[in-house]
Amino acid sequence: MFSNLRSLIFKLDPETAHGLAIKSLKFNFVPNVLDKNKNSHLFKTKLFEKEIENPIGMAAGFDKNAEVYNSLFKLGFGFVEVGTVTPLKQYGNPKPRVFRLVEDEALINRLGFNNLGAKNIVDRISSNKQIGLLGINIGPNKDTNDRLKDYVECLKTFHEFADYITINISSPNTEELRNFHDQEKLNSLLNIINSEKTKLNSKIPIVVKVSPDIKDKEIPKISDVLLSNKIKAVILSNTSDSTRDKLNDIQKHQKGGLSGKPIEEKSTTLINKFYKTLGNKIKIIGVGGVDSGISAYKKFLAGASYVQLYTGMVYRGPNIVNLIKKELKELLIRDGVKHYSEIIGKKTTS
Repeated sequence: MFSNLRSLIFKLDPETAHGLAIKSLKFNFVPNVLDKNKNSHLFKTKLFEKEIENPIGMAAGFDKNAEVYNSLFKLGFGFVEVGTVTPLKQYGNPKPRVFRLVEDEALINRLGFNNLGAKNIVDRISSNKQIGLLGINIGPNKDTNDRLKDYVECLKTFHEFADYITINISSPNTEELRNFHDQEKLNSLLNIINSEKTKLNSKIPIVVKVSPDIKDKEIPKISDVLLSNKIKAVILSNTSDSTRDKLNDIQKHQKGGLSGKPIEEKSTTLINKFYKTLGNKIKIIGVGGVDSGISAYKKFLAGASYVQLYTGMVYRGPNIVNLIKKELKELLIRDGVKHYSEIIGKKTTS
């Protein structure tokens, strides 16, 4: 059924199709599919000391303006991350800015943090209480004179309404944003965030979202900063502005961040490298090419405690969480595993 619907959806411009998906979820046009693995003991876990049904989350970027997070929980997601949100409303980059690479099961986007702004989004969340664990991904406005101040403003706005806040330093679509991967700059940013948390008397968990395009020598430096600033989790990874050589689609050289199957192996390798450095001191949320039980399984083996997806739902449809759980359950039972957490970090690569 979804394959027939997908062929119609894929005739639309990707951003138009995304808007249609948001409207469908908002008005409950997407049917709830029977989930035989709901409440399965194999998947129940905790994230930031809160119980969740499963470790599969919706990544930031899908529900930018916090319109459908509760609908996503109903589709089976264990947690949902909205945003990226900036202090002030901004349009983002000129259209077209999203490209569907069907041959590669990928997307390229150069959206540029298009969102309604922190005030509008916090009003929306405060009037529509979340029914699951909700993260808010924050970033600076494009034309700001003080990016550090922008992160702090968003923290102040959302700390009472989110279950965790993600510091986005890794989008390739905001000029020089990735400079925050520099050890000193990242340390300054996280020091300021922690200082503001102290002023607010806030216990909100802070997460950092890292680029897949960093060099190996940066991993121990970034890890040291995360540990010293008591960061609760790291998201590995964001979209890539490289990894284009093996793509087949004619649109592969569009500027922007690549997501989906082509970055699966790259992100999984990065997860494993960070896991070797961090161990269990900081939880890893694995993102990149998650669209099946086996892709999630590989992320867990590499060291991720949780996974997120977005592009996978574009290609496999709104029932993707149930499909992943079904496939993952078969793999776990095959291997005699009683809970998915038993396999976390069990496969290390050189």
